[in-house]
Amino acid sequence: MTGDSAPLVRTVDLTRVYEVPGGRLYAVDHVSFDVWPGEAVAVVGESGSGKSTIARCLLRLDNVTSGQIYFKGQDITHVRERAFRPLRRHAQMVFQDPLLSLNPRLTVRQTLSEPLRLHNVVPRRGLDAKLRELLDLVNLDHALLERRPRELSGGQRQRVAIARAIATYPDFVVLDEPTSSLDMSVRVQIIELLRRLKQELGMAYLFITHDLSTVRYLCSRTIVMYLGRVMEIGPTDEIFTRPRHPYTRALISSIPVPDPTVQKRRIILPGETPSATQRIPGCPLAGRCLYVMDDCARGEIPMFRAGDDGRHQVACLLYRDGQTPCRVEEIDRVYVPVPVILEEVST
Repeated sequence: MTGDSAPLVRTVDLTRVYEVPGGRLYAVDHVSFDVWPGEAVAVVGESGSGKSTIARCLLRLDNVTSGQIYFKGQDITHVRERAFRPLRRHAQMVFQDPLLSLNPRLTVRQTLSEPLRLHNVVPRRGLDAKLRELLDLVNLDHALLERRPRELSGGQRQRVAIARAIATYPDFVVLDEPTSSLDMSVRVQIIELLRRLKQELGMAYLFITHDLSTVRYLCSRTIVMYLGRVMEIGPTDEIFTRPRHPYTRALISSIPVPDPTVQKRRIILPGETPSATQRIPGCPLAGRCLYVMDDCARGEIPMFRAGDDGRHQVACLLYRDGQTPCRVEEIDRVYVPVPVILEEVST
């Protein structure tokens, strides 16, 4: 949370259900969270947990089944595209695969010029100077303006996609797995670029990823999801060093450690992730949890405070009395490998 009096983005019981053969798919199930101005928030979880669906709903690329979405205090849940269009200047998205998100027929110049013209960011005579400024921000050579996506490397394409997203200097940027299609060396450079842009431009990020190693470097808060529901939300350092929810503990323990001398206990949840086509009453992890109780499969599991300041919350009945249960052992050592190269990349 920042010093601002109101969140930039707020979701209240956000739900997205799809009609599929054989039933209904509960992609996002009563999800509530805030993103404050200038804040970077991570959304993590395994595939199918609802991360990308949240992203598409926030940017009005997908409809909401129920619940509310507020942007800058305005309820945008069901506004029509024409009414939402002026807000698109302030809320942008970087997609997972830049080769698919960039129009292959357009040059870099045309790709970056489009949002500038659409939102009247600069007059025509100032367009070239603005394009060069954008390329400088993402560390691309000006000569690339006349190239098309197929003539660029993967890292260059993603930098163009980022430049397009920040062209209008938005307040809020959704990053949906922005580095997953890149190799490790390029991935590190893009993460460092995103960190620098956030500092320089003061944008808020919603960083959706399965790469937990980058979350601690970029984001101040983390939301952990499982089967479309929030399991835990809190400061990133606390989530990684003292995870509360049994699912979060298992997720954090799965992070590989490159140092063979580090002994780390891996938590294996029994069974398989159930299908999201059947809504599970109570906690969705109840069938796989090592600490399951009878009440876990009944009603709705609220968010309980897991810290004195209320910033760390967990959807687990083990914490309903406000104390850390003694029968939940602490992870002996949580080691999150943030590559040293992140500190050394020249930008």
